[in-house]
Amino acid sequence: MPKVHDRGGWPNEDPIDQSEHVLSDWEVRVDALHMVLGEKGVRTTDEMRRAIESLELEKYESLGYYEKWTAALEILMLEKGILDSDEIDRRMVQLSQRSG
Repeated sequence: MPKVHDRGGWPNEDPIDQSEHVLSDWEVRVDALHMVLGEKGVRTTDEMRRAIESLELEKYESLGYYEKWTAALEILMLEKGILDSDEIDRRMVQLSQRSG
């Protein structure tokens, strides 16, 4: 059974966008967090891959590259007991109030 990331044989006429993507501030932060957690041994590449591949098809399809990384990091932090859902939800509310 194919996983959400398995694109082999999916017909698509859309051209591949090969232009350079300028990272937004939040993407730079996600990348930095990803690197630090890897260097500290908190997450591995295989764990990230498994977490991304565990996303539901609709969610996987709707997320961009760094959004998938963010979702995967959340999955791993919850699985490892480093954060809990309440902590994440509280922080999201705080962040939305600061920016809104």
